Amino acid sequence: MVAGAAVSTASAAEQYVPLPTYRVGPYASSGALWWAGTIDYFRYINEVEGGIDGVKINFEEFETEWSPDRTVEVYERVKSGKNGSPLAFFFTHGTPATYALIEKAVADKIPLIDPAGGRTESIDGTVFPYAFPLLFSYYSQASTGINYIAQKEDGLDKLKGKKIVTVYHDSAYGRATQPAVELLAEKYGFENIQIPVADPGNEQSPQWRRVRELKPDWIFLRTWGVSTVVAIKTAQRFGFPADRIIGDVWAGSESDVIPAGDAAKGYQALAPYPGGTGFEIHDRLKKHIIDAGKSDLRDTKYFGAVNYNIGLVNAVLAVEALRAGYKKFGARPLNGEEGRWAFEHLAVDDARLKEIGFHGLLQPLNITPYDHEGGGAARIQQWDGEKWVLQTDWIKADHDLLRPLIEAKSAAYAKEHGITPRNPKTEE
Repeated sequence: MVAGAAVSTASAAEQYVPLPTYRVGPYASSGALWWAGTIDYFRYINEVEGGIDGVKINFEEFETEWSPDRTVEVYERVKSGKNGSPLAFFFTHGTPATYALIEKAVADKIPLIDPAGGRTESIDGTVFPYAFPLLFSYYSQASTGINYIAQKEDGLDKLKGKKIVTVYHDSAYGRATQPAVELLAEKYGFENIQIPVADPGNEQSPQWRRVRELKPDWIFLRTWGVSTVVAIKTAQRFGFPADRIIGDVWAGSESDVIPAGDAAKGYQALAPYPGGTGFEIHDRLKKHIIDAGKSDLRDTKYFGAVNYNIGLVNAVLAVEALRAGYKKFGARPLNGEEGRWAFEHLAVDDARLKEIGFHGLLQPLNITPYDHEGGGAARIQQWDGEKWVLQTDWIKADHDLLRPLIEAKSAAYAKEHGITPRNPKTEE
């Protein structure tokens, strides 16, 4: 494992933030852009805004190749902090790593931050105080996708009798939406068919031959990395149209569609992180980071790519949470317990999004001790052969329907692990 040098001069006045990056390995095409967005925003905060209320971010890279084992090793190395700064939180950036660390984090009192991923039932902060699947959980992804299909079919009542197939990466990530889709199928009467793809997904002819036989109305694509490209190309080979496929969050970047060529034209994806540079934050970054030659991007043509924008959004979530924490505890590096409080009081409304330049790129969020997701919406973007084009405004998941399922699963976890759910009202 190779540790990169910290970018800024370390001191006790700086907040230490380790980054378990993956710039090499099978997911490097996504990771290189993702982490570039995160680092560019941290540099902008440090160099243009002078830090967060004067506290600069001391970030340090650790190459993991997106391996959960290596991410766990990084966590163990950094959990005590560095240079006088404790650890306020730890980016896992991968569902397998979150699962591997979820019990360690409780013991160490360090928040795990995994936006649009993680363990879905950890939305319930009374059972999972140190896990934050911020922004857009896997259950919300399923519900938002169904709500979009309902829009295209002229109403939820029109879903009855439809065939909806999920082609999924056969992993904890790929299987994560299944309970929610099953619940939605029961409610709306569509046929729920699940077809797994073994990692890494280089050959999918059997799966798409079955799709051709089933003749579904719609397909959810819950793949990752090369399995997405192969799925899109194989779907075309077996005659299934791209505009009837909806990719999830992790199957909706340029890395997924450009290698698929013409087969990807018309393909749609959930976009809690829309692509493009038509947002105010990009104007600021272009002036102060890109044009100044300070970007972490090796090729600035990817400025505004979906994966780059993912990095921006994840970075601003951390920055705004730390800002909330500094207002509460003082402008100094936070520890894990204080970091938990900070993330549980992360709130960004439309006015704040406009102020920081993220309006339209990030949805309004309100995290609480009871709700570690806080958003639960996405826009839909479609690939026109050259770029992603937004098709909708924010589409919300059906949280009233999903919440009992989340609470039942968190209660089962609490019982299995002998956890007494906390009462946040007594902690203030």
